[in-house]
Amino acid sequence: MPSSSALKVKRASSPMSDFELKDLGGGRFELSGEMSFDTVDRILRASEGQFNRHDNLEVDFSRVHDADSAGLALLLEWKSRAHQRSAQIHFTALPQSMLAIAQTTEVQHLL
Repeated sequence: MPSSSALKVKRASSPMSDFELKDLGGGRFELSGEMSFDTVDRILRASEGQFNRHDNLEVDFSRVHDADSAGLALLLEWKSRAHQRSAQIHFTALPQSMLAIAQTTEVQHLL
């Protein structure tokens, strides 16, 4: 029988876009795959119930291989939702492409 900290996986896929959101336990998550216009709505839906169970969240992006401005919008949405619940969310290993977009649009301070 798996323990309460057992790995839980949410997967959504299509021929052109794929991602995986893993619950690593204790409010820690790992996102891998694509974070783009094709996937962000599904990533948001996959994260809703899982994120709402934690007051302190950390999301690791080291395995994200494709990110665009829609991915950045998702990060800002997650920040906003966490703030509304008086929760904290931290992002680690953000893709360079996303950091460049955040800097260009002058929102990096919000991350």
